[in-house]
Amino acid sequence: MPIKIDSPLARRVAAFAFLFLIFGLSLWVLSPFLASLAWSGILAYVTWPLYQWLRRRLPGRDSLAAVLMTLGVAAMLLLPLVWVLLTLVDDIAVASASFRRLSEHGLPPLPPGVHAWPGGEWLAAQYERVQADPQWLRAQIAALELTDASRLGNVAGDVGRNVAKFGLAVFALFFLYRDGENALTQFRGVATRWLGGVARSYIQAVGVTVRAVVFGIVLTALAQGVLAGLGYWAAGIAAPVLWGMITALVSLIPFVGPVVWIGLSLGLLAQGETQAALGLFLWGALVVSWVDNLIRPLVISGPTRIPFLLVFLGVLGGLNAFGLIGLFLGPVLLAVAMAIWREWLVHARPG
Repeated sequence: MPIKIDSPLARRVAAFAFLFLIFGLSLWVLSPFLASLAWSGILAYVTWPLYQWLRRRLPGRDSLAAVLMTLGVAAMLLLPLVWVLLTLVDDIAVASASFRRLSEHGLPPLPPGVHAWPGGEWLAAQYERVQADPQWLRAQIAALELTDASRLGNVAGDVGRNVAKFGLAVFALFFLYRDGENALTQFRGVATRWLGGVARSYIQAVGVTVRAVVFGIVLTALAQGVLAGLGYWAAGIAAPVLWGMITALVSLIPFVGPVVWIGLSLGLLAQGETQAALGLFLWGALVVSWVDNLIRPLVISGPTRIPFLLVFLGVLGGLNAFGLIGLFLGPVLLAVAMAIWREWLVHARPG
């Protein structure tokens, strides 16, 4: 039986197709800016308690409070970034010269005392195997383009090329501060209408997870980078700021940060700086790793009620699937999935 054009079913299909088209095209228009908008949303959520405090100090002047908060957050992010970039200019040149020296002259000999260490014979054998093949070492350094300062500077260049995205995120942050409560109320209303009462638990899971990821992954990675950088500076490592930044970036992936300071400790050992190598290793093991191994799991797993393994997989999978924003999006998706799973378990219980 043919469906009449003015039948209720036909109208529903037409309405659904129209909504799908409008929202699909809207998403397509906004797609270049979604990453910036997501970052501004994360910044707004994490700093919202501070904005609320400022708004109480400025009653009736929400726009002024939003402007002050936006400028404060922008300065808090931009000033350290500018300082790091200016410092990296010299550190990148130093690191490039060090890699060029290794490429030309090979690895230096190990100190004799290494053989007396537990496992020292095996370590010395592996080191001497690499040392005996300077062509292989030269090829690895050349493949990574570590002797070209302009190539090493691409890390800083990437930051510079994203200035426009940063500006858009800061611009959107002002409106989120000023109109965020109204927008969230509307979103909750729509979500509740479509999903029912469980929508609130899903929204809460998103918020708790974002906060846990910020404090449990991003801030702990920055703390590890700062602490490791202090250790590099004390041990006499060339370009400590560069290596501290590398440690912070690598530490975004849980339990990977030690690769950097262990490698630099071995480098000091290879140069005969036994005391500096041992001091850096102990600093990394007793101070830097303590942040990673103890604080991070407690901060993440406690409030989110999600197994740390799932958060770990969410971070890795999110980075692989969505880029840097996946650092948050991956764990958030798993948090919502866990909230849905728990909701199903509640309804599945008899009686």
